[in-house]
Amino acid sequence: MNKWIVSSSPHVHSGDSIQKNMLYVVLALLPAYLVALYYFGVGALVVSTIAIASCIAAEAFIQRFVLKTKVSISDGSAALTGLLLAMNLPANLPWWMVIIGSIVAIGLGKMCYGGLGNNLFNPALVGRVFLLISFPAAMTTWPIAEPFTTAYMDAQTAATPLSFMKFDQMLPPIWSTIIGGEGGSMGEVSAIALLLGGLFLLWKKVITWHIPVSILATVAIFTGIMHLVNPMMYENPLWHLCAGGLLLGAIFMATDYVTSPMTTRGQLLYGFGIGLITVVIRLWGSYPEGVSFAILLMNAATPLIDKYIQPKRFAKS
Repeated sequence: MNKWIVSSSPHVHSGDSIQKNMLYVVLALLPAYLVALYYFGVGALVVSTIAIASCIAAEAFIQRFVLKTKVSISDGSAALTGLLLAMNLPANLPWWMVIIGSIVAIGLGKMCYGGLGNNLFNPALVGRVFLLISFPAAMTTWPIAEPFTTAYMDAQTAATPLSFMKFDQMLPPIWSTIIGGEGGSMGEVSAIALLLGGLFLLWKKVITWHIPVSILATVAIFTGIMHLVNPMMYENPLWHLCAGGLLLGAIFMATDYVTSPMTTRGQLLYGFGIGLITVVIRLWGSYPEGVSFAILLMNAATPLIDKYIQPKRFAKS
């Protein structure tokens, strides 16, 4: 006679862990980070080091002395927030602004909601948008991409391809945004490097295709329509896909487990909203870029999406 042991779920362990997923995202960011180091040199190294260290220190301080809970910086989430924040910043941003952005990202973007798994908004984007609103001049002064430069805060500056597209109508070669070589934030220099990271995350099943593809497809469709209507005023979709922070946002920021919908239909709607808002801001807003604002707005809509788009209950017709 066989004896069956009845126990509560889960019955199968997938082997996933917070630490492993955080490590995979860091590895996926590595190609884009190495490209940033190549083009921005010391500035990229300084900004990323300060951002990572500040985020780790801020989380440890808040948990230890404010919330009086167990310090959990070993899970890697604070370090990843710091790296993502750095990838959204200019490589010549003053060190003290980087610290402020890191504290805001961890304090207001994460810990005030209760820590990992409870935050409503992507912490790194909270820090970035706070800095953009508080220090707009510094956050829109982009260093020129110069291989192995040792300049930091005194680096030469120039407009980004999106700024050229919106205000000057004089664009650099498209290949420079695909391979690398144009100015911008540390994470928007090379489209190929970001796509390699995205393919790695898909291969490791850290993310699914639904959010990135829905974002990119929405941007491509709507910018393509506008380009067909008036090609002299609106650039072709390839420019919008490769320039700016769209790929960084679609692959690494919008796919955050905590702040994105749980269902596949919800993720498609979420991605559509991000893509549409991005296009509206880019084409008709005062900012040349709108990815950060679009993701944060759709982060706020995620609870509603999860409420009204739910899977069918098991055994219910």
